Amino acid sequence: MQRIHDRTHRANGINRAQFLAGAASAGLAATLLPAGTAAAAEQRHGLRHRGVVYTVGEGETPATGFHTARMRRDIRVIRDELHADTVDVTGDGVERLTATAAEAAERGLHIWLQPTLADASERDTLEHLAETGRFAERLRRQGASVDLSVGCEFWLLVPGIVPGDTVVERIQNLMDGKVDPVRMQHRLDRFTARAAAVGRSVFRGRLAYAAAQEDQVDWRLFDIVGIDYYAYFPRRADYVRELRRYLRWGKPLAITEFGTCAYVGAPETAGMGWDVVDRDKDPQEIKGDLIRSERTQAAYLMQLLDVFTSMGLYAAMAFEFVTPDAPHRPGDPRHDLDMASYAVTKPIEKRPFDPAAGWHWEPKEAFHALARRYAREAARG
Repeated sequence: MQRIHDRTHRANGINRAQFLAGAASAGLAATLLPAGTAAAAEQRHGLRHRGVVYTVGEGETPATGFHTARMRRDIRVIRDELHADTVDVTGDGVERLTATAAEAAERGLHIWLQPTLADASERDTLEHLAETGRFAERLRRQGASVDLSVGCEFWLLVPGIVPGDTVVERIQNLMDGKVDPVRMQHRLDRFTARAAAVGRSVFRGRLAYAAAQEDQVDWRLFDIVGIDYYAYFPRRADYVRELRRYLRWGKPLAITEFGTCAYVGAPETAGMGWDVVDRDKDPQEIKGDLIRSERTQAAYLMQLLDVFTSMGLYAAMAFEFVTPDAPHRPGDPRHDLDMASYAVTKPIEKRPFDPAAGWHWEPKEAFHALARRYAREAARG
């Protein structure tokens, strides 16, 4: 099992594919779909903010966990080589979140600051949000460009909304139909409102939340609609049609995550691309005979950016910059865990299967494609 934050995003993929497919007969899918006919938000040409998700966390080992010096180098690369103007700083640990946000502010980047805790109590989650939000407000008052997201996909992360003490247990209960959808939505609405109130109490800038594609959210609580987006359609028009429904609240739309993995067929999994690793094996290995394809990953990101840009969305942040616990092992397809990673860089171990020996990342084709696109957009102003 990967670090908690990565595990969370794998669970998100289950939501998008298996959960909704399996729960449709119980009426959950209809419950989670947005409703309403508010006017569409005013559109502009191009993306206002172009970015990447940068996850902070402890990692599986000390060698793959958060290091301040590496973070500072990465933030410089995000600005100077990836040509992003935005970084989505997400994960847990107030010190890690604030240190990264401060570095991004120092480098003149727009900050999307999103604290997330997995399997923590409601009280701890809200305290974590409040402390992070107070720091975001200090940055804002000092002149930094910062949006605060109160979190993401609470029904998955926060115990008490869906039965189960852990993310894995909650997913299983959803899959097994052991959830009352009306009660679940009531609890989700209640906690989302509490989180929004906490965010407003400590932060005076733009407030947001990152929802799964199918979630029902009262967007009146927020200034920005945030969506973790992993859809796949054969036609561009289908993406536009789906995304337009998020504009009906008349508020800016931010794509808080988008991306896919680096193998042939990954985009078609619609958020389940990670589910090709046998984690019961030691060492973990890739299932089946997948064909590594960085070009596939890059092409999908460019396809979605074409859509986001044409719609003039507020922001789009590719998921993610680096996943240290998913190393690329050239010449060893069975153990090339980077194939199942959404990151635009690939970790290279100094000695395979020994992360303590050290590692570095190298750019994938997706990194170069994003860099070219972001540089062109920046030049256009």
